[in-house]
Amino acid sequence: MIDLSPEMVTAIMLGGVFLGVLTGFPLGFIVGAIALFVGLFVFGGLVQVADVIYTNIYGIITNYVIIAVPLFVFMGVMLERSGLAERLYDALYLWLGGFRGGLAIVTVLMGTIIAATVGIIAASITMLALAVLPSMLKRGYSKPLATGAVTAGGCLGILIPPSIMLVLYGPMAGISVGQLFFGAFMPGFTLSALYITYIAIRSYFQPQIAPAVPIEDRKVPFMKKTLMLLTSIVPVAILILSVLGVIFLGIAPPTEAAGVGAFMATLLTIAYRRFNLTTLKEAALITMRACGFIFVIVTMAVAFSAVFLGGGGREVMSEIILGAPGGKWGVFAIIMFIIFIMGMFIEWIAIVYIMVPIITPIALASGFSNLWFSIMVCVNLQMAFMTPPFASGIFICRGACDPKMGITMGDIIRGVLPHVALIIIGLIIFTLVPEIITWLPAQMIRG
Repeated sequence: MIDLSPEMVTAIMLGGVFLGVLTGFPLGFIVGAIALFVGLFVFGGLVQVADVIYTNIYGIITNYVIIAVPLFVFMGVMLERSGLAERLYDALYLWLGGFRGGLAIVTVLMGTIIAATVGIIAASITMLALAVLPSMLKRGYSKPLATGAVTAGGCLGILIPPSIMLVLYGPMAGISVGQLFFGAFMPGFTLSALYITYIAIRSYFQPQIAPAVPIEDRKVPFMKKTLMLLTSIVPVAILILSVLGVIFLGIAPPTEAAGVGAFMATLLTIAYRRFNLTTLKEAALITMRACGFIFVIVTMAVAFSAVFLGGGGREVMSEIILGAPGGKWGVFAIIMFIIFIMGMFIEWIAIVYIMVPIITPIALASGFSNLWFSIMVCVNLQMAFMTPPFASGIFICRGACDPKMGITMGDIIRGVLPHVALIIIGLIIFTLVPEIITWLPAQMIRG
């Protein structure tokens, strides 16, 4: 039996993941195969490695918090079927369409509101692409600006609660999902404000790329458009309060709140007269497929992490990172850079389950708050959806676009790059003012 040193385990496993991704094979199969192969040498045999992998997978799959994942996915899919996005757009269009860049600003605002009800970016970006993008292009908006707003606005759904990322991150970092939810609120809104500010400034200096909607197309009585806004916003507010309000007030933990959210989303779909057996069947099937994909990657990444830690990989990584120049901030910068580079090639779920068990102890040893550090990692992972070659947000946007629009991958990439820069600015802001992350969780009422 070959005796692998911790350094060899680290090099083989991390290098194997990056090389495996380039082959195009599904990520779950890659990390699972690497875990099994290296585990044979680390633990001394098939029975031993199988026992370690089974124990760790069983522990994460039976974690009560994980039940919230399919419930939040179902809630998001049901809302997508409810027609909520179309109603919200019609109202915001009348109020903000008269400004330069107004429709792009409406897109980001919709993305922000939808993010607080939908925890998956595929649903958020798809809703925005179908509801808003055709109108922007019809009004003469540049394709990069329009698609950038759709993609960046839709990606807020993975950060602003209820977020699948935060549900999966919490157990791995040993931190309350409820605290993560409220720690992510202000950063999510800050990113939204940065996106809107960028669009407004650019549209002011380049009016030809984001013209205002003519007044004759917005000529609706004040009371009517006010009523349209209220009837689209109030149901959303009720749904948000039914999920996040009970968590904040200490009435229920995230899992039970997710159940309430799924039920309320179904009621909204019924109220909007979009509910039928076909809708229910489609929502259930999409939920099953999405969760199947998520849990395959989760279980294989957990197996990978178990073998990596068992082989001494964490100690090697800790020694390298903690030896960085610049003290604790040098350590922080290296971790953020590693997460950024991994996000360009690897699915975020695998990054969470592979890297969080490694970097969390390093961050704690460096003196960082677990809550603040965790949210910073999640904000960093926003860029993973918009940085090629992986960039799932870009692919989702491209897939949701009608081919007749003539939108290319190049258009979307040019559109999202400024938003990637804004996320970096956001990270700097949250570093300088950590209270943006830590203040709201400190106000939570513990049940």
